[in-house]
This record gives sequence, structure tokens and C-alpha cells, in this order.
Amino acid sequence: MWCCTSSLVYLRRSIRLRLCSRRGRSRLPLWIRETWAYMRLLVQSLHFNSLTDSDVVFDSVFEPVFLTVDYITRWFGAVFVCLVVILTSSIVVIAYAVLLPLVLNTYSPAWIVWHLCYGHWNLIMIAFHYYKAAKTSPGYPPTEKNDRPFVAVCKKCIIPKPARTHHCGICNRCILKMDHHCPWLNNCIGHFNHRYFFSFCLFMTLGCVYCSISGRNLFLDAYNALERFKHMDLEKPGIPVTGMGPLIGLLPSGQTIYQTPAPPYTFRDKMIHKSIVYMWVLTSTVGVALGALTVWHAVLISRGETSIERHINKKETNRMAKLGKVYKNPFNYSRLNNWKLFLGVEKRSHWVTRVLLPSGHSPNGDGLTWDIFPVNKDVIPV
Repeated sequence: MWCCTSSLVYLRRSIRLRLCSRRGRSRLPLWIRETWAYMRLLVQSLHFNSLTDSDVVFDSVFEPVFLTVDYITRWFGAVFVCLVVILTSSIVVIAYAVLLPLVLNTYSPAWIVWHLCYGHWNLIMIAFHYYKAAKTSPGYPPTEKNDRPFVAVCKKCIIPKPARTHHCGICNRCILKMDHHCPWLNNCIGHFNHRYFFSFCLFMTLGCVYCSISGRNLFLDAYNALERFKHMDLEKPGIPVTGMGPLIGLLPSGQTIYQTPAPPYTFRDKMIHKSIVYMWVLTSTVGVALGALTVWHAVLISRGETSIERHINKKETNRMAKLGKVYKNPFNYSRLNNWKLFLGVEKRSHWVTRVLLPSGHSPNGDGLTWDIFPVNKDVIPV
């Protein structure tokens, strides 16, 4: 009995070993099995829970494209900053080298004082706010453990996210009250530099409009002069003299071409007119494009929301409308209060010292906690 049992156990083990050996020989290579397992995991992740929708599928499919764009934007940020500095500096050089002498020679003393005061004030405001917007940190949530309230956990940073905080793929970290990542500043626009960014856009737009309007007549004169120069360059330098010309001594003997005099313009005149045309075209183009962006951000500030929150609030409004309810932005404190909080205006004199003059004051609050659904009264009585 014992011998039969041991024989059956031995037979079963030998059969199992043979089957395992055959199965091992028929296995696919390791890299194919790993790739297949990864693909199965991706497919399963798309229907992991009931919260998956078309946006999740879209983000998953286009994730490589988003990563490529973020990588390019991150490394070309310095190039964009240099481009802004070069273009702005070129306009300033043209204004001092070309326009200022014309203003001093042709305008009345009152207009000269106006152009000098406004032009330099606008230039100072542009330079100050651009530097502060590019160099000021937008604000980051704390990474250590704390008792601050939060609304979610960032799936990339794996840290708690306070209200109005969003993750920036280019900076690769969470930003307090994030509006967007600006490649022209090579910096994120968040709680602590949002005012600098908007002020830079506003004063740059005003400067471009100022140059475009005040230089319109100069642009037309320069453009017409360049057209005349172009036609004069196409003319021949001499005209043939025929008939009685050689006989009456109009030309020396042996010369049959009458040389026209040198043109009345120089290379310097050409460059001056081209500079005026370049300045007007650049400032007009930037004024229109940047002006539209400035108006858009002014509307968002009046509503108490950022660019990202605009999309979130619109989606929530549609969702609540389907349920027969009305969605209200919890961070909208009325139009005037939104501007007071954004600009940091706490008393009447701040409209001048903090808005019309360069000011490095910090924004209201720390960006970690926010008052929601306030009563309808002045948050900052001014």
C-alpha cells in the first residue's frame, strides 16, 4: 500500500515538471510581457472608477503632447524674456535717438513737458512691473505638515492643495491662486505676482497706444518718404544727350551721358525713416494684441476669478443649471471689492501710491485661506 502511494506521488510530480518545462519554453520574451502588462494597466485605468469621463480619456491620450509642450516652454522661457527686453529696448532707443530731437525742435514747451513726463513715467512703470512679475515668486503651498485647511491632494506633488491652488506642469509644482504660466515672463502668475503681471500688461498697452497715436503722422511721412526713395533708386544715374547737345558744347568732347546730381537723401535719412516705420508697426501690433489680453484679465478680476477658475466656474454653472440651481462664485466679493483686494487698496491715498506709482506691497492675505460667500459690503472700506 505504501509503495503504491509513493509511486503515484512520484508520477504526479514528474508530469507536473514536464508541463512546467513545456510552458516555460513557450513563454514570450520578458520585454513583450512587460509591455503587454503596461498596456493592460493603461486600459484598466481608463475605467477604474465612475468618475472617469471624456476629459480624463483626453488627458490620458494627449499626455505625451502636453509633456512635450511643457518641456519646450520651460527651456525657451529665457529666450522669450530676452526677446521682450530686446524689443522694448529698441523702441526706447528709437524714441530717444529719433523722436526726442523732433519733439524738441517742433513742439511747443507745454507739449514737450507733457511728452517727457508721461513717456518717462510710463517707461518706469513698465520696467518696474515687468521685473517684479518675472522675479517675484507666485507662492507655493507648504510641503511640511500643518493644520491649514485644504480642498484636495495634488496627484503629482502628493501634497495638500489649499483652495484656488493648481499644479503647473511647466514649473512642476503647485501654485497658490494660479492664473497661468507666462512664457514671456518665464514665471507662473500666482497670488504674489498677479498684480505685477496685470500692471505690466496695462502700462505696456498704454505705452504702445501712446507711441502709435503720437507717431501716426511721423509714420505716414516716413512711409511716403521711403516710397519716394525707392522710386528714385530705380531711376538711371544719367540720361543720354543726343541731337545738338555735343555740337553746342553742352558736354565735353567724347562724353555722351549727362550725370544727374547726387540724391538729396543719405543713408542716415533712410535709417531714420525705417526706424519710425518699425516702431509704429511694432507698437500698434503689440498694443492691439496685449490690449485684448489686458481687457480679458480685467474682466476676470472684476468677477473675482482667475483664468483657470473661469473654466471651472463655467463647468459648475452648467452642471448646477441642469439640476435647476444657480451657481455662485464663492470668491466674488463684488466688482469694487475685487479690485480693492487685487490692488491692495486700503485707503484713498493708495489709489495713487500703490496704483499710479511703483509699489512693492504684498497682496491681501497669504493665499492659503480665503473667505467665501462674504456679505454684500465693503471688504476694505475706502
